[in-house]
Amino acid sequence: MDIKKAKNISFEEEAEIFKILGHPMRLKIVCGLLGEGLCVSDIEDCLGEPQPKISQHLAILRAKGIVRAEREGQNIRYRVVHPLVIKIAKLLEREKLKD
Repeated sequence: MDIKKAKNISFEEEAEIFKILGHPMRLKIVCGLLGEGLCVSDIEDCLGEPQPKISQHLAILRAKGIVRAEREGQNIRYRVVHPLVIKIAKLLEREKLKD
């Protein structure tokens, strides 16, 4: 993108998304939620982090519209729903798995 064109474009939403994704735990969670999504206990098992910590990060991601929670029986499944975040997570996944 030409810097002259960028001058007149607002990047506020994108900057906010990058700020939210600036925590390594949130990046791991977002990458793990691609596709079918996961419930908190699945995330806990995969990352080896305590449930309250995971729930705190999920609450931040939900509040910003990055993930959505859907009830499935007694579980709540979280999925990434923000289109830009899906693209970012897929790119990160490709780059990290490339090596």
